[in-house]
Amino acid sequence: LGIVPSSVVLTSFQVMSRVFLIWAVTHSVKEVQSEDSVLLFVIAWTITEIIRYSFYTFSLLNHLPYLIKWARYTLFIVLYPMGVSGELLTIYAALPFVRQAGLYSISLPNKYNFSFDYHAFLILIMISYIPIFPQLYFHMIHQRRKILSHTEEHKKFE
Repeated sequence: LGIVPSSVVLTSFQVMSRVFLIWAVTHSVKEVQSEDSVLLFVIAWTITEIIRYSFYTFSLLNHLPYLIKWARYTLFIVLYPMGVSGELLTIYAALPFVRQAGLYSISLPNKYNFSFDYHAFLILIMISYIPIFPQLYFHMIHQRRKILSHTEEHKKFE
């Protein structure tokens, strides 16, 4: 729609992954709801969204304070690994309960001749963080360098 500069694909992936973590892991496995790791990712997500939507709002108003721009392109350095750590630790904490209950798993034989092991799926999700996290993190590092260095150069000429 052009309202915000974010990629539809990346935004969709982020929303789906958050819904997955909240519903398919944290909501579905009651035993992990009191884990510190849940608090870790919820705090990271909350601070990130406050910064992100403040950034978008002020940008749309054509009055973006440098502090918000700086926060948007700097605090992710801590918040992103904090959120990812909380997410991975929560999934890891859920694994024994998922295996024991057979949660969302489908075993053979059945009329569809199909099986699905949710426990193994969660492990694959965790492994997928290995190639995905560095790409997204270093993309943000690149964006930070590009946006904040441009701002600093612009300030020198004012």
